[in-house]
Amino acid sequence: MWRDLARIGRHPGTGGYRRYAWTAADADCRAWFAEQARHRGLGYEADRNGNQWAWLGDPAAGDAVVTGSHLDSVPDGGAFDGPLGVVSAFAALDELRARGARPRRPLAVVNFGDEEGARFGLSCVGSRLTAGQLAPDAARGLRDADGVTLARAMERAGHDPEAIGPDPERLARIGAFVELHIEQGRNLALHGTPRGSGSGPGRSGGRAAAGTPVGVASAIWPHGRWRFDFHGEANHAGTTALADRRDPMLTYASTVLAAREQARLTGALATFGKVTVEPGGVNAIASLVRGWLDSRAPDEPALATVVSAVERAAAESGERDGVGVRVTRESFTPVVEFEHALRDDLAKMLGGAPVLPTGAGHDAGILSGAVPAAMMFVRNPTGVSHSPAEQAAEDDCLAGVTALADVLEGMACH
Repeated sequence: MWRDLARIGRHPGTGGYRRYAWTAADADCRAWFAEQARHRGLGYEADRNGNQWAWLGDPAAGDAVVTGSHLDSVPDGGAFDGPLGVVSAFAALDELRARGARPRRPLAVVNFGDEEGARFGLSCVGSRLTAGQLAPDAARGLRDADGVTLARAMERAGHDPEAIGPDPERLARIGAFVELHIEQGRNLALHGTPRGSGSGPGRSGGRAAAGTPVGVASAIWPHGRWRFDFHGEANHAGTTALADRRDPMLTYASTVLAAREQARLTGALATFGKVTVEPGGVNAIASLVRGWLDSRAPDEPALATVVSAVERAAAESGERDGVGVRVTRESFTPVVEFEHALRDDLAKMLGGAPVLPTGAGHDAGILSGAVPAAMMFVRNPTGVSHSPAEQAAEDDCLAGVTALADVLEGMACH
């Protein structure tokens, strides 16, 4: 499975993946998923929001145990973020069959569409629509960098955009959702090892020398995306005196530095990972710079503090530079506390696996408001994610499959 999936959407120059929603690479991933379902004799369906489902048992019976993740990627993303959860889900069903386990509840594998939001700028579109957290009209109006709307992209891919929207009947069939994911950080690799200890894992990409291969998520930090528009004045780079410039790039640069400092002071995370410049000439002062801030924090007051401080710093810098600043919140996800009983049950099933928080958003976090949801993590020896360097040892991935099979057996077969 891993070998067949690994070739889809991989850029030959960077080695990273470009599996964006409703593109040819996305269609190939979807075809792969459907084939995995058919190969196992599972019932297959694609729902109104473009999510894919593979069912073992009768979906209409209700109280189903669902597992899976997503197959799309960030720009030049790694091989594991998302796909590990889907591949492991199919492999866990294979393991249950090999054990002769007999499910008493329906089981399903799911591939949620457009989780990363790389093309249209909003994450978890498929699960947000399903859970009623994204209005259909707002979703249809999302645009990519070329101005193509989500509705048009869905039409081109053969999906009806008029059908998208909340799916309470489907959610009512789900008794629990468990998402397995590569850890985006090194907490598992460092588990039981003092930070800074020479016995801890390095960043060489080798197998971790300490730690534990599988953990359970406690919560997802609150997080969001904010667009900063810096409006200046286009002018000639070679003839405009410094004192006469209204250069939005200066204000943007100051804001990036302010974000890093405020994150440090607040114990939060703040990242400007995307920027566009108009008109974009090497010999021209920009008229407009747009930068996107991604910020996350242990709690919502801390997140509000860091974002407000960055906004103030941008406004103050803009006033000095003669640059107008406008900030638009594009998305926000509050703190997600996974259901404690389900979380604790998973940790017990896995022999007291460590329980740890994460700063990354996931479909499980979106669904947690509608169904009992939990997450499992597989050790990442370097902590690198959203990069071609993202990786996990094969033994750890297999341990994740075994752990997921144990959880599914405990929840659905006993």
